[in-house]
Amino acid sequence: MNPIEQNLANWEASLLSSIPIGGLLSRNPVAYKWKAPFRAWMLREAVFWRVHDLMNQSYALHHQGHGLGARILLRSGLESLATLIYLNQLVQQVLDGKLDFHAFGGRTSVLLLGSRDGSTEHQSINIVTILQKCDKRYPGIEKLYAILSESAHPNYEGMVAGYSKVDHDQYETHFSNRWMELYGNRHIGAMELCMSTFHHEYNDVWPALMEKLEEWIEENDAQLEATKDNPTTPG
Repeated sequence: MNPIEQNLANWEASLLSSIPIGGLLSRNPVAYKWKAPFRAWMLREAVFWRVHDLMNQSYALHHQGHGLGARILLRSGLESLATLIYLNQLVQQVLDGKLDFHAFGGRTSVLLLGSRDGSTEHQSINIVTILQKCDKRYPGIEKLYAILSESAHPNYEGMVAGYSKVDHDQYETHFSNRWMELYGNRHIGAMELCMSTFHHEYNDVWPALMEKLEEWIEENDAQLEATKDNPTTPG
């Protein structure tokens, strides 16, 4: 079993099957009377399920020689990873006093319940905006996403480069599926980068931030109660 397959197997064994409210209240009854920390748990685990699913399918398509589908799924994986990175950035802003806690609660609602088709009452945040913020923490992630997006769209790369090649000597254009030829040898490395970054944000960054956020809520609970009907966003 290669590293990608081993990581995917380990992830599958680690997927959380439920989040019991009672367990969170036992963990910290003051922090979890507020909805925002619970939404943060929901977001974290939903991202984990989605990233695992997308990476599984991306790897399977790559293994079968379906390069375009593999790249499109990896692109979706980066979007999902970016959502977790952005959530962690928001928590840090609360801890640093740069984001009002009640405004943070609103952001978690949008991240968890946002849509573009009107199926929910919240409009989702543009993923490019999220990626721009994530790029400050992981320089290059926005560029990698842009490169993958070129493959996903029916523009020059998605159409002409992906399916044709010009023979300048013979003045002919030859058509074929070129995705594995163009990107097959880079795909696994890009998957490993996405997965290792997710692993760090999920296992290292998020737990430490959540513990600090729980402590912060306890220390500021009285003020939060006093301001819950009149939230402000400083700075």
